[in-house]
Amino acid sequence: MFQCPICEQNTSIPVGGASGLPQNLHLGFEVEVAGYMSKIVNNSIHKSHAVKKVSTVAKTHQMEISRALEDAKEVVTKLTGAIDGNNRMIEEVEVSKRNAFLAINQAFEILQQTLEERRKTLLSDLEAISLSKTTALTLQKEQFERMVEDIGHYTDMASQILQTHTDHEIVALGGLIPTELQATLKRVQTISLTPNQHSNITVSVKTDDLIKQLSKLGSLFQNYPSPSSSACTSTSVVKVGTRYHVKVQSKTSKGEEYPHGGVEVKGEMRSKTHNGAVVYGEVEDHRDGTYTITLTPQTAGPHQLLITMDGQHVQNSPNDLDVRPKRDYHTLCNAQQVIQCNRPSCVAIHDNGDIYVVSYDHCIYVFDQTGQLKITIGSSGRGDSQFSSPCGMSIKGDVLYVADYGNHRVQKLTSSGKFLLKFGQQGSGQGQFNGPAGVISDSNNKLIVSDLGNHRIQIFNENGGWLLTIDGKGSGNHSFQAPWGLALDPQGNIHVAAFGSNTIKVFSKEGVYVRMYGDSKYPIGVAIDYEGYSVVSEHGGHCLSIYDPEGNKIHTVGNLNNPYGTALDPRDGSVFIANNGANTVLKYCV
Repeated sequence: MFQCPICEQNTSIPVGGASGLPQNLHLGFEVEVAGYMSKIVNNSIHKSHAVKKVSTVAKTHQMEISRALEDAKEVVTKLTGAIDGNNRMIEEVEVSKRNAFLAINQAFEILQQTLEERRKTLLSDLEAISLSKTTALTLQKEQFERMVEDIGHYTDMASQILQTHTDHEIVALGGLIPTELQATLKRVQTISLTPNQHSNITVSVKTDDLIKQLSKLGSLFQNYPSPSSSACTSTSVVKVGTRYHVKVQSKTSKGEEYPHGGVEVKGEMRSKTHNGAVVYGEVEDHRDGTYTITLTPQTAGPHQLLITMDGQHVQNSPNDLDVRPKRDYHTLCNAQQVIQCNRPSCVAIHDNGDIYVVSYDHCIYVFDQTGQLKITIGSSGRGDSQFSSPCGMSIKGDVLYVADYGNHRVQKLTSSGKFLLKFGQQGSGQGQFNGPAGVISDSNNKLIVSDLGNHRIQIFNENGGWLLTIDGKGSGNHSFQAPWGLALDPQGNIHVAAFGSNTIKVFSKEGVYVRMYGDSKYPIGVAIDYEGYSVVSEHGGHCLSIYDPEGNKIHTVGNLNNPYGTALDPRDGSVFIANNGANTVLKYCV
């Protein structure tokens, strides 16, 4: 009898015995037996059983076993590597332990040596002080003893004379003895009989604070720096070709500064354009838990800064980075674009490249980048979004600020010309104007307005509430006349084109005088780039003057006709100038 491997039913061995069975059965391949039984046994139960070749099933099982062996081999390799890694880490822990042990002992040996040296110094000082006091007291005591001896000598002589000498001898010697004795007594009266030294020797060894510090002296770090707790410090704007430094501070998962180096820190700058060009940084390990990564961007445009520690991003990574083009104002000579406009007095550039121009037509023209007129904002009048000789203007995001000169007010509009608010009226009080000529908005949305006729600068909150006045009247470096154009440098200082003073005055955002620069002929417009270079339009000099961040003139562009306001394109640094006398707006590429 044998059992069907499919249905487990017992079946009689066929005639011929075991030799009549397939040879494969002897090798243990039971699948073919079922097929064999379906052929030789008249039993419908077995006829339905599938028949497979042993070689096919064996090949499938061989492949599965081979894959399992390969998987097992791969897993064992990984486990072996992990075991080796743990063994290495155990060895490194022992090495770290020995190094820490030596460092602790060395530190405390130095402390013990220092304390022992200090103890010896204090004891030596104690001996010196004690000797000094003892010497002084001994000398004073010896002086007293000599005086006692002198007094005793004269008193003995006096007693002997009284007892043994005749009247004639007493008369002869009596005047000498009292004189010498009185002289000695008088010397005693002229000196202090109090000890010339105090016995007290005060010792001051304030150990309480030292003991507290010593009780907490030293620390052991068993935690490795955590990338998610570590952070990098960087700026958001850099320049092409300029070395850019990123500071990295490693910290543990508890936020404690890790005081050792040796961590794998990497940095790279990846362009979001230019096919994702990558600049890899040079890393300096300061061995105190801090690192400096130096990168030099090669292309302008938006970039991404990536800083990793042991392959993981630190805080503030990835971080957006704006790489600005390298500028050379010495190349300014011929205008690359000319826009026709009636008597332009001010120009501003939107982030999208649109060009806003204030015109003597009592309106603002908006041109696209090619110089085609898109819209006209405002008209002559005193109503909302109407102007009377608008003079200065600035744009921040999608908000437009206009110094409405003839209406003695400032208007706030959307970039498409929708009225938002207005403030100011004619006068000389707080928040009043006598011909506002320029307006800008700082990083805190404060509005800075040049009040030309009142010779002052006024600062307002974003809703037009008065905050501060910088008075230009008077004498001295802080004074100015007829302020016109305004600009902010990278530090937030306010640069004032003082038309009536032929110079640029600089004040802090708190209104404190900082410095002045330039010897301009009636400056009207001033614009400052992200590096601190100033572009000044000289109305009387018919030119543009370029100043470095220290206020030194480095270049001049002439052949202009009564230039008014100037502006810089925030995207590429191009210089725009309202060339009022020629009825044009000029663009210079840097």
